[in-house]
Amino acid sequence: MGNTSPGTPRLFSRGSWDEARRIADILRGETVGGALLLVGAVVAMIWANSPWSGAYEALRAIRIGPAALHLDLTLATWAADGLLAIFFFVAGLELKREFVAGDLRQVRRAAVPVAAAFGGVIVPAGLYLLVTLSSDAADYAGKGWAIPTATDIAFALAVLAVVGRFLPTALRTFLLTLAVVDDLLAIAIIALFYTAHLSLLPLLGMLVPLAIFALLVRRRVRAWWLLLPLATATWALMHASGVHATVAGVLLAFTVPVVRSERAGGPGAGPGLAEHFEHRMRPISAGVAVPIFAFMSAGVAIGGLSGLASALTDPIAVGIVIGLVVGKPIGIMAATWLVSRFTHADLDESLSWVDVAGLAILAGIGFTVSLLIGELAFGAGSESDAHVKVAVLTGSLVAALLATLILRMRNRTYRRIHEVETVDRDGDGIPDAYQQP
Repeated sequence: MGNTSPGTPRLFSRGSWDEARRIADILRGETVGGALLLVGAVVAMIWANSPWSGAYEALRAIRIGPAALHLDLTLATWAADGLLAIFFFVAGLELKREFVAGDLRQVRRAAVPVAAAFGGVIVPAGLYLLVTLSSDAADYAGKGWAIPTATDIAFALAVLAVVGRFLPTALRTFLLTLAVVDDLLAIAIIALFYTAHLSLLPLLGMLVPLAIFALLVRRRVRAWWLLLPLATATWALMHASGVHATVAGVLLAFTVPVVRSERAGGPGAGPGLAEHFEHRMRPISAGVAVPIFAFMSAGVAIGGLSGLASALTDPIAVGIVIGLVVGKPIGIMAATWLVSRFTHADLDESLSWVDVAGLAILAGIGFTVSLLIGELAFGAGSESDAHVKVAVLTGSLVAALLATLILRMRNRTYRRIHEVETVDRDGDGIPDAYQQP
């Protein structure tokens, strides 16, 4: 992937070495998390379809927590409302770091993944509604319009680890940023459209511990015994307000400073606490929170081939599969093409639109947030929720297989780019390609 002059706009051109190294570190952790996520989902599916399925449901239904605070929740609810708040906290940190101190603080670089994320939300939702509006229960089925809108970055990176190990850093950064942005769009959708009731007093009360948390982190306070109770109080009050509690994770993340001094501006001022918290919390999110959620949510009794056929002929399931497999790539490709037309930018000379198509199809792997929205839309344990799970798993599997075929075809090109980006003739630890003007 060659560098071009500043006056020549290029899509997916090589970024800085610091950014490439940071993205590589993130992807290594997320890849391990993706493998654990797959293990959790497979174990749940096998258990839910075994003679011991009752034990699985009994485990999900166990209640723990203080009843006086209305937090005597099932383990399944704790996984969806509690553990996923950690996931969204890390996603919020990553997004803020990327736009404040990463390469995406440059508007021309940020425009592509942000536009692609919006396209990857709007088109799948539209296709889902087109499918379900023609059904007999259009009003009921329509509640699930947001299910096929989110990309599961851990699942997608687990696929990339197998089939796209040499994928250029710019494409990896694009996929990671796109997934984080559309996860944040999903959490905004959850807050706006999937809040059944709103209690104003707890919502206003939530601002108090959130403000104290923000004040402390801006003063570089790291003491867990101060920050953890404040974060927990913010989460609990958000939960009590009726807004989905995972929103608290994003709000907390956005208060954490990325650089030490805002007046200094840019990454030269030194790192803030965002990097510290991200290093601490990412392993917990990828290695614990998301796999446990997958285990608690993916178990659905299929009922053999006839049950699978019945689930996949439900308009809800058809809309989800089409949204993930068709809507995601169309939305991402269309948005990326529009940005290129609007900015008069060409693809980097080492790449082609086939590479963008492969990533766009890979972005159709929806799991964590899709399952969460399915439970919010139709109720955990309902027949429609079971069909949602089957559809999300089916659509994600089809997207993974199609993306694998495309990315495999381009593997020779990716190897050549990888060789260029890793040559370090002077042995200074920085590849020569990143030191060229």
